[in-house]
Amino acid sequence: MSNIYVTSEIGKLKKVLLHRPGNELLNLTPDTLAELLFDDIPYLAKAQKEHDAFAKVLKDNGVEIVYLEDLVAEVLEADENVRKNFIVQFIKEAGINTIKYRNLTFDFLNSIKDTKKLVLKTMEGVQINDLPLRKREIEKTLVDEINPPDKFIAAPLPNLYFTRDNFATVGRGVNLNHMYSETRNRECIYAEYIFKYHPDYKDTPTYFRRNYGWHTEGGDLLNINDKLIAIGISQRTEPAAIDQLAKNFFKDPKCKVETILAFNIPSSRAFMHLDTVFTQIDKYTFTYHPGISDVLQVYEITEGFDPTTFEDLNVREVHGSLQEILEKYLKHKVKLIPCAGGDRVSAEREQWNDGSNTLCIAPGVVVVYKRNELTNDVLRKAGIKVIEVEGAELVRGRGGPRCMSMPLIREDVKW
Repeated sequence: MSNIYVTSEIGKLKKVLLHRPGNELLNLTPDTLAELLFDDIPYLAKAQKEHDAFAKVLKDNGVEIVYLEDLVAEVLEADENVRKNFIVQFIKEAGINTIKYRNLTFDFLNSIKDTKKLVLKTMEGVQINDLPLRKREIEKTLVDEINPPDKFIAAPLPNLYFTRDNFATVGRGVNLNHMYSETRNRECIYAEYIFKYHPDYKDTPTYFRRNYGWHTEGGDLLNINDKLIAIGISQRTEPAAIDQLAKNFFKDPKCKVETILAFNIPSSRAFMHLDTVFTQIDKYTFTYHPGISDVLQVYEITEGFDPTTFEDLNVREVHGSLQEILEKYLKHKVKLIPCAGGDRVSAEREQWNDGSNTLCIAPGVVVVYKRNELTNDVLRKAGIKVIEVEGAELVRGRGGPRCMSMPLIREDVKW
């Protein structure tokens, strides 16, 4: 088995990528919440405790964990030129345009001898007062006079603990995403360096690249099985990105994907990704938010030539209820479990707290936030094994257990 192998959302999880929340959360302020895509400021110590408990649950269930910061540090530690190139690219993507501050930031970051501390500092953010005062004072400019010393010249990346989004695993390959917001798109630099240079991952087939002009994020992609993928057309993933993904899947003779179902969901903060309203929890069982039922459009994408568009794709709308569509493509009866049992008010509340964002670690076994009591009870009554974790602080970033995990290896499922 290769170092990337994911052909479903439910196969026994063997290896996963996480990021433990760090000092980047301390650099959130009320004024930057909207810019940095948070609704409130998590309490870091509690968020770390919750995340550690989440990681322990995975380890206790036989999952090997690797951390984003460790993989990037291993890459940079192995090659001094790659390390320097990473710093230069980080500075450019952070939008540090003043030559003086570019040079000072490079010198500062390059002076951090502990490579893991360097990686964590890029995640935490860089303020002017991190840079040596003596060097800042030389040839003082108007920029120096106007900007306060605590100004971030490289903003923090507080969303990094949602490792699901900046890339996505499909079969033996990976999508290196171009994310929706400038704030989050900078997160993708870490995956770029892992899949370009890390000895365990550098030969992984790539189906989407950061320099493509369209947005897509990992929370919108669900591997239903090795031949069928669901992708959300959402606030964060554009139709053109899905077209490009489909072409690249179909061009690769080793990729088994034959059909993509594109789910057009409402573009809103509450429904930011497909996995916030719809996830698979067993072979033929799904949990979903009832609010999407009346507004959902689904399109089938298969390989072929469309003479009206000159595209190497066949695209057609698929009509029917969510259940009917899933049963058609899975060729089996499916069970849909509504968030909070379908009560509108409760469903909206628990969906906001990621009641539908389950992480399946084996068929019929899911990790969920404890706070979504009604949804969890409904899942248990449906025969699902529910493993609860605390998430009062983690959920402030609007993401659940699935959002916080990027599967690298899953076992195959016998259908």
